[in-house]
Amino acid sequence: MGDEPSRRRYIRSMTDTPKKGWFSRLSEGLSRSSKQMTEQVVATFVREPLSEAALEGLEEHLLESDLGPEATDRIVARFRDLRFGRTTDEREVKQALAEAVAAELRPNQATFDPLGPDGVAGGIKPFVVLFVGVNGSGKTTTLGKIAADLTGKGAKVMIVACDTFRAAAREQLKVWAERAGADFESRRDGADPAGLAFDAYTRARAENYDVVLIDTAGRLQNKSALMDELLKIVRVLKKIDPDAPHETLLVLDATVGRNALAQEQIFGRAAYVSGVVMTKLDGTARGGVLVPVANASDAPIKLIGVGEGIEDLQPFDADAFARSLVGLED
Repeated sequence: MGDEPSRRRYIRSMTDTPKKGWFSRLSEGLSRSSKQMTEQVVATFVREPLSEAALEGLEEHLLESDLGPEATDRIVARFRDLRFGRTTDEREVKQALAEAVAAELRPNQATFDPLGPDGVAGGIKPFVVLFVGVNGSGKTTTLGKIAADLTGKGAKVMIVACDTFRAAAREQLKVWAERAGADFESRRDGADPAGLAFDAYTRARAENYDVVLIDTAGRLQNKSALMDELLKIVRVLKKIDPDAPHETLLVLDATVGRNALAQEQIFGRAAYVSGVVMTKLDGTARGGVLVPVANASDAPIKLIGVGEGIEDLQPFDADAFARSLVGLED
């Protein structure tokens, strides 16, 4: 990352967030997707009563927003049953679309709470979270934001840099650890990630840590040796606690569109993913990709991100997401 002043400037840029409520930040972050999805759809349904031509236009725009063919078919079917009349207004159309999208997402919504009833509060201490995903997905930054949130709640947190293949990843994590007040474990380039994970977890148990956050190497889906390394990390953690890791979060980048779906399918099968984090929703006009990912994944959506600040990573709420996606005010 460079010298100390450079590191400080970097982490400041990640944490200085405008004082806005989450719904406002979510709506702002999804504004590009909202415009893509709703502008012409709303105009069509407000201009004329429900028709097959309007439904075909709806289908086209939903597909362009990356909602996927299955969800698109179900949403179009819901609209066909609504029987909009000539007095339909913009808000009515948006509300109907938001409800249809939320219905797709609600079954795939879940909570990430390492300190809650089933985590530290339930006697799992330290609670081990493994982060997986390709390079560039926002995995390292997501881990850092979660660390800052947990230490802010008074938790004793250890960050473990098991991506020993990229010095930049370790340096970025170190900066986050310093900012968050978390302890940091790493080793030299090319060191054994599984050995580091084993030693760090052993130390965390002995020293009464609340949460251990473990970063892993990216690009695992097309490098079998690195995928094997990930599975080795899981195996050595289970030698200490058969239930570890207690959470495995797959971090996906919304800007890659439907490629995120392929990544979920590969990692989900190989890495026993228990929750999905969708990042960079503010950087794409196709935020609707969250819908097919949620539909296809065995693991629920737990967190979403719409910016660089710590507060821009929040628990996933299907209804709030759907309303923001179609441009409805809170």
